[in-house]
Amino acid sequence: MIAFWIAAAGLSAVVAALMMRGAARASLGVGDDASLAVHRRQLSEIDDLAERGLLADAELKGARAEAGRRLLAAADHQAPWPAANPRLRPLVLVLAAVAPVMALGIYGLIGAPGLADQPYLKRVAAWRNTDPAQLEPRKIAAVLEQIAIQRPTDPEPLKNLALARMAAGDAAGASQALRRAVIVAPARADLWAGLGETFVAEGQGEIGPDARKAFAEALKRDPRNTSARYHLGLARIADGDVKGGLADWKALLADLPPDDPRRMGFGHQIAQVEAQGGLPPSAAPTGRPAESAQGGDVQDMIQGMVAGLAARLEANPDDPDGWIKLVRAYSVLGDDARRDAALAKAQTRYKDQPKVLAALRQAAQTPSQKTQP
Repeated sequence: MIAFWIAAAGLSAVVAALMMRGAARASLGVGDDASLAVHRRQLSEIDDLAERGLLADAELKGARAEAGRRLLAAADHQAPWPAANPRLRPLVLVLAAVAPVMALGIYGLIGAPGLADQPYLKRVAAWRNTDPAQLEPRKIAAVLEQIAIQRPTDPEPLKNLALARMAAGDAAGASQALRRAVIVAPARADLWAGLGETFVAEGQGEIGPDARKAFAEALKRDPRNTSARYHLGLARIADGDVKGGLADWKALLADLPPDDPRRMGFGHQIAQVEAQGGLPPSAAPTGRPAESAQGGDVQDMIQGMVAGLAARLEANPDDPDGWIKLVRAYSVLGDDARRDAALAKAQTRYKDQPKVLAALRQAAQTPSQKTQP
């Protein structure tokens, strides 16, 4: 902090000195227009001598170069202050002297000079120990990024990281995470389909070449992948092959389970394209057929964070607060089996600590999101 104040004061002093130097030059008339006129007249005289044949070519070039150099040197000393406004010079000098003092005073009023630094990784660690349901997508993404670094061979943190970044409005960051995921697990169709969806989001609904390649890779690994079939059918319709695209969509609709909630909306979308002979002007891919996936994505992100907490406790189990948070998280998610398993492990480990056992029992009784209105 002391080094910052020394640097700030030094910089302010240098700026003020430069302004005062310019003002002093202006007040003394250093480098005024009269001196420039002398050098311009010398150039004119050299040209006149050349026209009269009194200067050879070599002498002419040398004389003009020297006169030009002197003119530029005089111009460099030209006063930077407007000669037409000499009354403004004292005001500018006062402002140059007062500005650093005013800045220091304002910072003293609204700043916090004694506030300790808050390193980013420490904040992420604090978010990691917070109930995931209480974090916004941006913070969840930061936590999942650290989990992904700690588990470089596991694609799940990267998949959930992509979901968190998408929820935070960072489509480019989501595609970056899924690029890493398909390298880790190239045989997983869902990762390739997710990568294609992020490309579509980056393209603001356009299914470009990268998205089509990703969806094609998904179909190679799983010919029944819903997202890939939907988007590639949509791409065919957008390219003008309405008949072929509708055939793909109808085949997909037939393969959806009878109780699939997407059937009604998807069927309506197919009927609309058939009636209009193409896509409506306002049509844009939603990522999955007639499905709002935001709620499911948020749950997936939370699941990813909870999985990271569970893995951390497996590696370092001596963390009573961590076990309490894990039991509470499973309770909120309505995962009774994992909640009971985690509770049993924690109760065994802390059987001689009544306060921890009471906190664990209270965490296990946390209402589930599934039962809340």
